[in-house]
Amino acid sequence: MTVSEATTVQRPTTSEIPEVLPVLPINNAVLFPGMFLPLVVSGDAWVRLVDEAALSNKIIGVFRRVQTGEEFEPTMLAPTGTAALIVRMMRLPQGGVQLLLQGQARIKVQQWVTIKPYPQARVSVSRDPTDVSMEVSGLARAALAGFQQIVELSPNLPDELALAAANAPHPGMLADLIAANLNLSLDDQQAVLDMLDVSERMQHVLRLLEREREILMIGRKAQEEVSKNQREYVLRQQLEAIKRELGETDDRAAEIAELRRRLEEAQLPAEARQEAERELARLERMPPGAAEYTVTRTYLDWLLDLPWHTSTEDNLDMARARQVLDEDHYDLERIKERIIEYLAVRKLRQEAGAGGEARGPILCFVGPPGVGKTSLGASIARALERKFVRVALGGVRDEAEIRGHRRTYIGALPGRIIQGISRAGSNNPVVLLDEVDKLSIGFQGDPAAALLEVLDPEQNVAFVDRYLDVPFDLSKVLFVCTANRADTISPALLDRMELLELAGYTEQEKLEIARRYLIPRQRSEQGMSTRGPELTTAALQRLIREYTHEAGVRDLERRIGAIYRKMATRLAEGKELPAQIDAVDLDDLLGPPRFRSETLLGENEVGVVTGLAWTPTGGDVLMIEVSVIPGNGQLILTGHLGDVMKESARAALTYARSRAAALGIDAEVFAKSDIHIHVPAGAVPKDGPSAGITIASALISALTRREVDKRIAMTGEVTLRGKILPIGGVKEKLLAAQRAGVRKVLLPKENEIDLREVPAETKEQLEIVLVKHMDEVLRELGLVAVPVSG
Repeated sequence: MTVSEATTVQRPTTSEIPEVLPVLPINNAVLFPGMFLPLVVSGDAWVRLVDEAALSNKIIGVFRRVQTGEEFEPTMLAPTGTAALIVRMMRLPQGGVQLLLQGQARIKVQQWVTIKPYPQARVSVSRDPTDVSMEVSGLARAALAGFQQIVELSPNLPDELALAAANAPHPGMLADLIAANLNLSLDDQQAVLDMLDVSERMQHVLRLLEREREILMIGRKAQEEVSKNQREYVLRQQLEAIKRELGETDDRAAEIAELRRRLEEAQLPAEARQEAERELARLERMPPGAAEYTVTRTYLDWLLDLPWHTSTEDNLDMARARQVLDEDHYDLERIKERIIEYLAVRKLRQEAGAGGEARGPILCFVGPPGVGKTSLGASIARALERKFVRVALGGVRDEAEIRGHRRTYIGALPGRIIQGISRAGSNNPVVLLDEVDKLSIGFQGDPAAALLEVLDPEQNVAFVDRYLDVPFDLSKVLFVCTANRADTISPALLDRMELLELAGYTEQEKLEIARRYLIPRQRSEQGMSTRGPELTTAALQRLIREYTHEAGVRDLERRIGAIYRKMATRLAEGKELPAQIDAVDLDDLLGPPRFRSETLLGENEVGVVTGLAWTPTGGDVLMIEVSVIPGNGQLILTGHLGDVMKESARAALTYARSRAAALGIDAEVFAKSDIHIHVPAGAVPKDGPSAGITIASALISALTRREVDKRIAMTGEVTLRGKILPIGGVKEKLLAAQRAGVRKVLLPKENEIDLREVPAETKEQLEIVLVKHMDEVLRELGLVAVPVSG
């Protein structure tokens, strides 16, 4: 059903309202007693309702529909409706019926008689009392005065409404008339219809009248302000004309002349120049006081400041590039070699006359925090002698941060890419897109999808920022990305990148990095330069082992900084500094150690085995605990485990049950006991199959009541038949084992090829045993001596 606005009031007819009425739901309207409502009805059931009502007493019940749905339900209707008389009825060519209804009285449904073919209900009728108290009369006079003022203020209400309100036969009808003709929401109108008490209804209408009056007064003030601004605009135009007649120049003319000079010097591409000239012409015709003046001026500044043809010349000296990379970063040989390869290709293309821009994949450095991903981008820029721009993308959830905002928005700006290039003053900088794995999808769009055009060499030749709205060539920009993990990057974006993984550092590498970079930098930052004492090798080793526990060196640099702050304090107080800082001095400078390998692993226990895990911040050790308690054969899993890790636990239990006889385990223990498997740090989510052999070993240790050496760590996926399958993150896990003081690591045989990436120092310190079956693992752990299964 569709409706138009209700017409003016008329006294309801005295037709008797039947006890049972057909009920017609209506959308987007509320019908008040005494009001007229034009209505179009469509649909077989509703047309039938109208036809049958027209042949009887012509009275139907009209209720506002407050909920939508395919099928009619009584709960869809408002609690109060109106008994309506069909005053006029006309059939439409397309099959519907056009009605004119007049409200008779308020009604409420007492009982539903039927729903099909159309709803019918037993209703109760509520009519306003004929006796009017003095309180109601006073309220009616106030409402009439207020409504007449509203009619005068509102341009949309005819003057005849004030006369109709003055002739309302009853205060209740006056309230209904006002509610029907004020600019109210349907909910506000329904609230008035729901009020059966006339005094309460009049008081509510008075509040609505006061609110509407305040809105209209604000609108009138705004209109007067607009008229004032228009008058000022005319006067300014006249003033400018007078100045031109007198030959006087002003700041605005000088400003436009400066913009035109910059436009001539900028040598913009054809499309950008056309847009700039169009906007400059608009600016000349625009008064300085106009709101658009500042917007257009700012746009022209951005357009003219961009380095359309300004480039820096690349330094493609391979020897110098290697020197710069070695100066800035220790080790990372594979990463440095890939960067040198990239520069070599550019050099050869340039020498062959093919152009220096090699369209290779975007380099993306992936690794834990503190391993030097961001500083690698700065080193590439220094090696090439290019400008460096860092764009932080962590937490960005608005694609306008990449593509820019349209100029129609207040405070609109170009995207971060264009802003960075403008700051660099060069169209070929090194742009580091930091933390691309932490982009988020918000209701403003997907910024990762917006990056696709930026990073695609086939598309970024004509990248269009929404703010500029003209193409800008990004093909000369060298994009480098960083991420802590690759699995959270969108597949389409990942396809445009070449991943270069940076694992954590070994202890020896951290020692060298501290000596070469961290200590000199911190001494300089704390104002000590050459006066600060040196840290001995023993002190650095203890600092790494007992005061930090990380894959990178960020926390290590913080600790070194804390030491030199203590030295700076002593120096400022006139105290004598030690010649050097040794391991025993760290307790006084930094307090007690935070980590110890023996504390980290702890004493050997039954049912506790050391596993290895991979996390976005590097490798880590993972203690798996198993307890066997009296019960009825349940498997209890705790520690915030993911689905894959839960499946690994079930597979480990099945293997243990299948080998019960060979392991000397009573088969009845599985039926008479509950097995509880727990991974500590329960608030941290854990998932993946690589803890399979660790869970199986801890389970068998608990069932056989035999301890396992905690300095033996392991990782690998286990099958139901005990076969050990390969896993990922081998390098990170072995580095974590080395940091934790593990002496032996059990690794799947199929991961042998991954040992090539592991530093020689780590492989020397760890005894790495390659295993293919769980029986080999149990033999290494000393749980039981069993032959290897075929």
